[in-house]
Amino acid sequence: MSDIILLGTRKGTVIFDRSNSTWRPRPIAHAGIPVCYAARDPRDGTLWASLDHGHWGPKLSRSRDGGATWENVLSLKYPQGARYIVKYLPTPDFDPEAPAGQPEYKDATVFKIWNLAFGHAGQPGRLYAGTIPGGLFVSDDGGDSWVLNRPLWNHESRGGDLFTGEATSKNLWGGTPASIDYGVFEPGIHSIVLDPRNSNRIHIAVSSAGVLETADGGLTWQSRNRGMRMDYLPNPEAEWGHDPHFVTGCPGQPDHLWQQNHCGVFYSDDSAQNWKKVSMPDAGVHFGFPIAVDEHDGLTAWVVPAHADSQRMAIGGGLYVARTTDGGQTWQSFRTGLPQDHAYDIVLRHGLDIAGDCLCFGSTTGNVYLSEDRGETWQCLGNHFPPVYSVRFG
Repeated sequence: MSDIILLGTRKGTVIFDRSNSTWRPRPIAHAGIPVCYAARDPRDGTLWASLDHGHWGPKLSRSRDGGATWENVLSLKYPQGARYIVKYLPTPDFDPEAPAGQPEYKDATVFKIWNLAFGHAGQPGRLYAGTIPGGLFVSDDGGDSWVLNRPLWNHESRGGDLFTGEATSKNLWGGTPASIDYGVFEPGIHSIVLDPRNSNRIHIAVSSAGVLETADGGLTWQSRNRGMRMDYLPNPEAEWGHDPHFVTGCPGQPDHLWQQNHCGVFYSDDSAQNWKKVSMPDAGVHFGFPIAVDEHDGLTAWVVPAHADSQRMAIGGGLYVARTTDGGQTWQSFRTGLPQDHAYDIVLRHGLDIAGDCLCFGSTTGNVYLSEDRGETWQCLGNHFPPVYSVRFG
């Protein structure tokens, strides 16, 4: 089991250290600055934090001495000419029944560095960063420089290559409410899942577009949304427009992928070629944001259910965690150690993590809970932290 837990919070980075059976927080780092994601690179131990600085904009910060000191890293930047379609404007012969009018373009700028992923052991400098407005950046020098993955940015589902001219296809990527804080409504990449068997295979998830996969290291991308549903569109089974809240995989059985979606919980045992909806509303398992998967058993996963998008709080005022051990055919709910009265916690998409038999989650009301028995019982690590955006074991 890991001996540190990293929290990205609204007012800085909190690191918990484990000594024997006790977890204690250090003084907060990046004090006063929103940190939307914090994680440890398992290859070299470098700690990373994605800062949403209100004045200077999004930046990355890293620590090579376990969090004792931090240094800012060159911020990600879209190359000149990077554009995307923000909406369609009526034309003189506009047909309201037609799929689109005249596209309106916008120059791309980084609003948020939403998450980070670390390359294989044989790629010592490789890092990935998912951003709002929907760009995937890659670094091969440990974060000192970054390059936009253009095949994904130029994907036909976004309008084609807008570096070279006008759109050649319709933009099918919608926005995410997570971008509203920046005064925009743009898509965002929040999940990056690397196949531990093959460094060229990567799955990403986009709000709101869906899941995409590359099998050639990012040269080409294909949609992987078969079996997913979106109840908010006229065609719930359309190829694009899905809103996965978080997607993750089983390291020991990489073909097993899970997602907590806006429209339910989905599971795949064939590397996202097909998805199956495994929600169980009668058991309270349907809407939510985070999901965690056992590192060895791809049939076992955990969620922290929420009431609904319109009521983002614990169901019935009681906080609980649900677990399946059979690929979503059945779910168990665990409440021991969690508040059951007047609980208004919501756990965001990066707010739950697992390491061995240990799980931890943090909520937007500043509560942090830990389980050391696979989610069956819980202990509180603290109640007065800033709103928690991410939880990751180190």
